[in-house]
Amino acid sequence: MAALFRGCRNFYKRSHKHVELTLVSSRSMASKTPVGFIGLGNMGTPMARNLLKHGYPVIATDVFPESCKEFQDSGAQILDCPAEVADKADRIITMLPSSPNVIEVYTGPNGILKKIKKGTLLIDSSTIDPAVSKEMAIAAEKMGAVFMDAPVSGGVGAASLAKLTFMVGGVEEEFNAAQELLTCMGANVVYCGQVGSGQAAKICNNMLLAIGMIGTAETMNLGIRLGLDPKLLAEILNMSSGRCWSSDKYNPVPGVMEGVPSANNYQGGFGTKLMAKDLGFAQSTATSTQTPIPLGSLAHQIYRAMCAHGYSNKDFSSVFQFLREEGVQ
Repeated sequence: MAALFRGCRNFYKRSHKHVELTLVSSRSMASKTPVGFIGLGNMGTPMARNLLKHGYPVIATDVFPESCKEFQDSGAQILDCPAEVADKADRIITMLPSSPNVIEVYTGPNGILKKIKKGTLLIDSSTIDPAVSKEMAIAAEKMGAVFMDAPVSGGVGAASLAKLTFMVGGVEEEFNAAQELLTCMGANVVYCGQVGSGQAAKICNNMLLAIGMIGTAETMNLGIRLGLDPKLLAEILNMSSGRCWSSDKYNPVPGVMEGVPSANNYQGGFGTKLMAKDLGFAQSTATSTQTPIPLGSLAHQIYRAMCAHGYSNKDFSSVFQFLREEGVQ
């Protein structure tokens, strides 16, 4: 009788454990509902691919058919426009080049808000004017959806390795839902406050990044003209107080580091045109808040000058080449 009781008890334990595992599995599978992704550029494609790697079915679209074809080959479903994506997914991530692109994708004739479902979570990882993020949040709220801004830092390399930093602004109660998706694409997901605060953090970060890159480029150029070997100079800087991300992880001098844009004729990475755009946001917000940014303003002028001299599509570290070959007065 005792043996029979022990057998029944063990069967109960195994059955109970099986039920628990089934429930966990069901909850896990339920969370893997399709995710919409709009914007399959240098950053968007690796980000969306990391969602696929984590088991999320991805429904995507982009204005460039070749980007769509490449991503479709990775296992994603491709649709014709943002409205169609909104009709199929209740969680949508956008990664777009500029404020006008975001406005068009959300509110245009074939935009997300044309077919959005109530309760949809919208996460915009573009770097845009904080005022536009707030406008999109109001438009989404009128349709019963939730909009959060979540711009990123880290570049194409970090996007590929799922090591981006996301700076998130929006309704705090929705942060956990956004975090579930963003942790598939990044190593750091930071809640910054209400809508627009993620953009504010990103603008500040990129202003400092631009200033640091220009300083690194100037320093390396001066050292080389003084007869120092660039690899040696970079090594000295990176063990000294002058060390920064631009000198240590993203050196702008060709031949100093492998796997960075300067090793590939400044192709890929973060475009000079995009850096000039972000510095424009820094300039306009500094003006509206009466904040002095003398170095940020000068960095903006330099990157605008680079765009005028044919550097628009080169990585922003090409400021080294600009200073060395074009010069600034």
